[in-house]
Amino acid sequence: MPEFPPRRDDTPTFPLPHIEQTPPARISDHPEFHSLRRAQRRFGTRATVLSVGGFLLYVLLSSFVPAVMNQPLFGRLTIGLTLGLGQFVIMGVTAWCYVRHMRTRVDPLARGLRSRQHENDNRRARSAAAPPQGAGQPLQHGTRGFRTW
Repeated sequence: MPEFPPRRDDTPTFPLPHIEQTPPARISDHPEFHSLRRAQRRFGTRATVLSVGGFLLYVLLSSFVPAVMNQPLFGRLTIGLTLGLGQFVIMGVTAWCYVRHMRTRVDPLARGLRSRQHENDNRRARSAAAPPQGAGQPLQHGTRGFRTW
C-alpha cells in the first residue's frame, strides 16, 4: 500500500470551517435531572428496605425462634413455610411497584429532559453550522430525527 508523504508546510489539504467550540451543556447540571435522581433514589431506598428487611426478618426468625416457625397453620403448612413463600409475594409486589413508579413519575421527567436536551443540541448544531452572511441557505436534511432505543 503506497504511503503519501505529508505536505511540506503541514497545512491541511482543504480549508477547515471556523466553528466556535462551546462546552456542551451537561445534563447532570440540569435541575430536572436532580429531581429525577431524587425520585429514583427515594423509591430505591424504600424498595430495598422492604425487600431486604423482609428477608432479614425471615432469616432471623428461622435462626432464633425455630419453635414459632415450626407452628402448624393448616395440616403440614407451617408459619415458616408461609413466611418463606411470602418472600416471593414481597418481591413480586416490589417489582410491580417499581414498574408503576417508573412509568408514572420517573419516565415522564426523563422524556421531558431528553427532549429539551435534544432541542438544545439541535439549536447548538444549527448555530454552529450557520453560514456567513450572504452565503445562501444551508441544505436542510431530515429535520424529523430518529427515535432512540
